[in-house]
Amino acid sequence: MQRERHLVNLFCREYNALAASKEARVSYVTAKNFFDRVRRRLPVLLEADYEQNRDRIAEYDEYLYLDRSKRKDKRRIFDAHNLLTFDYGGRVYSILMPPLDRFKQAYLDDGLEEVYYREFSRFLNIHRIARLKSRHNTIVRFWAFLDEQMKRHRGVNRENFFYYLKEAEFLFNYPMPDREAILRSILTY
Repeated sequence: MQRERHLVNLFCREYNALAASKEARVSYVTAKNFFDRVRRRLPVLLEADYEQNRDRIAEYDEYLYLDRSKRKDKRRIFDAHNLLTFDYGGRVYSILMPPLDRFKQAYLDDGLEEVYYREFSRFLNIHRIARLKSRHNTIVRFWAFLDEQMKRHRGVNRENFFYYLKEAEFLFNYPMPDREAILRSILTY
């Protein structure tokens, strides 16, 4: 129980599994499995909070998240995660939209890479879903936070991105003193 409480504390202090394993003096597998267990429980918590407060939605915007290592290659745009993020009373909630990779094969088969990239970029700019009061807002701050969080993990498997997104939302939405109490309430020791 004491080891798990220590791991909860490290998760809340934004350690990744490798750093947490060293700090808590447990194996990497133990820390990773515990962190994954926490991540799997966060979506239900965040969904419930959003549902209780959805009448407080102030702004929303669409975002394409692409790992930093892929940003220099235009062809990697189809690997981006398409998010719709809501600001409700200073907290954020994101919906993961359908992946863009369904367009990738046509893009590569036609051999018109530059034309497709230019048109696709223009399409994304024109058909954007947004209602913002200013350019410097909670949503933009969250996206910067998400980018930093993902950098800490040094790559995330596409199938697990959703859970890391929810981890970032949790860490962004709740201040440090509240995080541990919330996690202890949703974890069974």
